[in-house]
Amino acid sequence: MPYNLGMNEITLAIPFALPPPELANDLIRALNAPALAALLARHGSLQHHSYDSDSRVLPHEAWLAHALGLASAPGQPDTGAPLATAAMRGCGLAAEASQGYWFMLQPAHVQISRTHLLLSDLRGLQLTEAESLSLYDIARPYFDDIGKPLLHGAPGLWFMRADDWTTLSTASPDATTTQSMSDWLPEGDHARDFRRLQNEIQMLWHEHPINEARQARGLQPVNSCWLWGGAGPAAPGGQLAIAGGPAWMAALSQRQPDAQQLIAEPGTAMLAELIAPAQVGDWADWLARMQRLEQDWFAPLLAALKAGRVARVNLMLSHRHGWTDVNSTGMTQRKFWRKPSLSHLLKQS
Repeated sequence: MPYNLGMNEITLAIPFALPPPELANDLIRALNAPALAALLARHGSLQHHSYDSDSRVLPHEAWLAHALGLASAPGQPDTGAPLATAAMRGCGLAAEASQGYWFMLQPAHVQISRTHLLLSDLRGLQLTEAESLSLYDIARPYFDDIGKPLLHGAPGLWFMRADDWTTLSTASPDATTTQSMSDWLPEGDHARDFRRLQNEIQMLWHEHPINEARQARGLQPVNSCWLWGGAGPAAPGGQLAIAGGPAWMAALSQRQPDAQQLIAEPGTAMLAELIAPAQVGDWADWLARMQRLEQDWFAPLLAALKAGRVARVNLMLSHRHGWTDVNSTGMTQRKFWRKPSLSHLLKQS
């Protein structure tokens, strides 16, 4: 399904709106979402796509890169998430992004167990701007020494230039956090170079006063960094609004989406509020956020369809292992014999 459509069409991408199969029946029984049920049941087309679970980015990240004109459609052989330079432009670093090959480099916390390493959800760091700048100032001289310029974009969002690392295959933080980290470390000709860099940063930050102060406040120490999203200077070709995502998503957003504004000026938006609870398995929070999406988004969009204010609504609903494309129009909403149902959230194959 194309993502940038006519002037009177709305496309919403909602990562992790598909419940995990093992919990789907229970979650759907607990979810009161009649507007979403009508959009799903009274559709023009509905198709589920399986996704390679070994992919180094998640379906919504591949979708986002495609929507911005930076990568092919999700599921294509060369699908990835070359988002770094687009995020740089959103951080006011357009001049730097126009030259060279850049990665996002994000401060991180790595948990160490007897059997594996685990990259913690970066949202849990709650890194302040002062902390981010202080850690950046400590690390930057090392990057200068090895010829890999480092720029600060936003709290917890930095950018590293590495023109000779274009073949390095990296994984997104969200694709990595629920897995054994060793399986998701960068791969390619310069993988060892990154490991050396990562080890140096870990030593620079080890037992630093910033981390001691964080631990005293009950926060995780920043003891590592994560590299991903490598991209050259190509300009993005799409525009969209994003709500509820991490700093790198906020940098890509043209504006904060609002249902009534999107109805008045149709376009494309990503609603990322469900990622955080799904990543940590907080399904009570997931349900609460889905109920807010029903009230704030699905109900107004359904009303706009029925009133003819919007020609079509396209939904992209995903989880780690696939996504569902569904669209609905005012005409398909007249198919009264199709009873509104959330059962399509179960049909993921």
